[in-house]
Amino acid sequence: MAVRTRRLRLVSNTPRTGTAPDGLVRPAKREGTMKIAFCTQDMARVDAHFGWAKNIAIYEIDTTGYRLLEAVQFNGQMFEDGNEDKLVPKIAAIEDCAIVYLAAIGASAAARIVAKKIHPVKVEQPEVITDVLDKLVVLLNGSPPPWLRKALNKGAEVARNFDEE
Repeated sequence: MAVRTRRLRLVSNTPRTGTAPDGLVRPAKREGTMKIAFCTQDMARVDAHFGWAKNIAIYEIDTTGYRLLEAVQFNGQMFEDGNEDKLVPKIAAIEDCAIVYLAAIGASAAARIVAKKIHPVKVEQPEVITDVLDKLVVLLNGSPPPWLRKALNKGAEVARNFDEE
């Protein structure tokens, strides 16, 4: 049985970017926002191992709040131990995210997502996704830690001031 994915994407008037490697057209990243992925079995909590997650919920967040952008479901041979191919569609699903929250992740998957400049965050016990998002909005409005500032700037052009040299 082949790996299958099913996507639910919210429709909006947001400008579109080019075609992503997975063949889908994604909304353009809005200034001052970031996308965050959550590995979940029930679409309500961060409660899944990256490789075994049945769902990945993708939210957009900024200092004013957050919104669900997309829910990706995985089935088929996604859950076999040692099946490295199961990582390909999951990594493709989160490639424009800055952070992925998960219950656990294998070394191979961690290396692959870090190489894509995605920051993995492991939760010690299942957490409600909206609770995590609420905490992140508070952090963004205060003094975000360096890792969160870096994640917020993922994909942004680095401003250089050459006049100071």
